Amino acid sequence: MTPSCSTAQTSHALIASRLARLGLSAPLALLVACASVPLPTWTPTFFQPAAGTAPARPSSVSPVAVQISPVTLPAATGQSAQTQAPAAPYSAAVAARFPAPSVIYSTPGLQAGRTSFSTQDEISRWLHAQVDSLAHSVGVNAAIVSIGQSQQGQNLEALVLTRVAGTGPATLRASGRPTVLLIGQQNGDEPASSEALLVIARELAQGLLQPLLEQINVVIVPRANPDGAARQQRATAGGLDLSQDHLLLHTPEAQALASLTRDYQPTVVLDAREYAVQSRYRDKFGALQKSDVLFHYATSANLPEFLTKAAQEWYRSPLLAALKGQGLTSEWSYATSADPADKRVVMNAIPPDLSPNTDGLKNIVSLQIESRGAGLGRLDIQRRVHAQVTAMTSVLGSTAQRAKELGQLRPYLDKEVSAQACKGQAVIEAAPTPAQYDLVMLDPVSGADKTITVDWDSTLALRPLKKRVRPCGYWLSASSKTAAERLGLQGLQVQRVLEQSSLLGDTYHETAQTSSSAAAPVTGVTLMRGVMDAPAGSYYISLSQPLANLAIAALEPDTPASYFSNQLIDELSSIARVMSPPSLQTEALP
Repeated sequence: MTPSCSTAQTSHALIASRLARLGLSAPLALLVACASVPLPTWTPTFFQPAAGTAPARPSSVSPVAVQISPVTLPAATGQSAQTQAPAAPYSAAVAARFPAPSVIYSTPGLQAGRTSFSTQDEISRWLHAQVDSLAHSVGVNAAIVSIGQSQQGQNLEALVLTRVAGTGPATLRASGRPTVLLIGQQNGDEPASSEALLVIARELAQGLLQPLLEQINVVIVPRANPDGAARQQRATAGGLDLSQDHLLLHTPEAQALASLTRDYQPTVVLDAREYAVQSRYRDKFGALQKSDVLFHYATSANLPEFLTKAAQEWYRSPLLAALKGQGLTSEWSYATSADPADKRVVMNAIPPDLSPNTDGLKNIVSLQIESRGAGLGRLDIQRRVHAQVTAMTSVLGSTAQRAKELGQLRPYLDKEVSAQACKGQAVIEAAPTPAQYDLVMLDPVSGADKTITVDWDSTLALRPLKKRVRPCGYWLSASSKTAAERLGLQGLQVQRVLEQSSLLGDTYHETAQTSSSAAAPVTGVTLMRGVMDAPAGSYYISLSQPLANLAIAALEPDTPASYFSNQLIDELSSIARVMSPPSLQTEALP
């Protein structure tokens, strides 16, 4: 029998009926109707495609958020920095498709005559100048937060901007206003993002964007990978790709971003990047990449459905309209392999260790933009920065426009995810859905648009490859201290067992491995249920908490991104699935 809600929840039932009209299942719609935290009303614009279909183009969709014009700054003295750019690595006809914008942005790294981008010291001075500019003003508070150091000892700093009484994490969380976290240059060879964030920082502190702080708080990390930037290389000093280290947290840079996210609990995170213009597209398809901006949002398994809808309807629609209004082109994020025979094009990847996906598993509206430019040096730098500023401004404006709805959405998602412990199934492994897609590119000779129909792996509709019953939580052995601490750094509640107890659990037993290497992930496990001991000093991670889906991504052992596959958990016997609510004497990890 279907449960019913009280008459006092009529408004929630109306929301449920709206959701039902959007194609949601009756039980899910009823859950929203009966929830103590109402979900905001959705204005349908466009939806996820059905499995096996390509994503619809949004040309006929009206934006749902107020558009904010890109920042126009006075020109620097002398010639634009764009005049120092090298010759384009393609024909003049292609280069003509990317004219300089009508505005010139001014940062230390964009000054005339510069051959390098803003240094880390220049970025720090710029951020401190924004704080100083507000020292004697009324209304806007600003502070520099030291969040850690890079592998080579460079300070990692964040600028906090708000109109609430203080700039500390607790104050911002209590403000009721959504916080936006903007992160630039996770990959060191993608400089336009950090230069654009310097522009955004100034305009929020003392310029055209300051009114947005009436509705939102903003935290800015202009350069997350200063070592890579100094070397003009993608990776960190230790050779790891920072943008793929957000679940495992091997690098101090990723740990710094994780602790910042844990403390400030942003509602929205924007990862600003650049994509490489690669010859492999010309070799495979006889065409070149066209788009000024590639866009994507979190697309990993087990993401709440309403989180995806918020990213799609509240952010993507107005962002595409804002770019189009500035004469800038856009497309979904995509990539293709280096294999000349492999003609597939894959949308943004789905592993949970990628920054947008990790944040999405924290119930954050997690967005990624990529301007056209990694590896291009200073070529088209003003246009690249203009594309970044336009996109960032749209995201900030959409958040301000949807501040009330976002304030309702996050508590609802946290409650929904927490309530799923011990119930239903979780996806352990998923894959994109094969489709075909018309990708608009450029003819490498004439520079004209060239539409290529490609085999397209869509990550908007994932195919579950492996599912398991969702446990009540996970048990970790006392030897798994590093894993427990990393989970705590992510914001998960980790409990240390104080007295030996018994649990009903499923233990893992390996059935296959990809190679004889000890570091290779297992490709098959069997589960054996029984009563097991939980000794004092071991750990318990309940799934009755908002970040439960992140725990599943980290702790199910037979995936390449898991803590076991990456040796943060030493033995398969050091982890178990707890299958009934345990009775434990525990203390929370500090």
